[in-house]
Amino acid sequence: MSDSSPARAATPVLDVWCEFQCPDCRDALDDLRALRARYGDRLELRLRHFPLEKHKHAFAAAQAFEEAAEQGQGWAYAEALLGRVEELSRAGEPFLIELARELGLDAEEFDTALIDGRHILIVDADQAEGKAIGVTGTPTYVIDGERLDGGKSQEGLRERVEEIVDRLLAAQDG
Repeated sequence: MSDSSPARAATPVLDVWCEFQCPDCRDALDDLRALRARYGDRLELRLRHFPLEKHKHAFAAAQAFEEAAEQGQGWAYAEALLGRVEELSRAGEPFLIELARELGLDAEEFDTALIDGRHILIVDADQAEGKAIGVTGTPTYVIDGERLDGGKSQEGLRERVEEIVDRLLAAQDG
């Protein structure tokens, strides 16, 4: 018996260029949660790194996120970190390790990862790609070739993302 189901089109991808010391990114968390709840696995939501020079712990935080992702808890770590932007600003790298411990992750491995820089290339590559496509601040959303700047205003952004995702999903089903 052959499988006659049509080939599934690629899942739409929403790249979210963010920075873990950015209050605007923290404010975007509700939109990201709502998008994840609405679309589930029909939308691939990727956090991309764009640490800003004005935030001295953002680069380390991006590396810590990558370590959390490697340990299977990327999204949980991102939510916890964005929810506590002020603590990161105050406490710096020790907070990144403490947060890992709170979430039941291997905190010693976090410490080692921040020291040996094993995730630096991922962060650098994201930042370079962001600059190449015109990202200047965070959060910035990119979906289906359209760039939406949430650093200026997040007003109406989730609705715009939903319009694009709905159109892409309808095209797949059509």
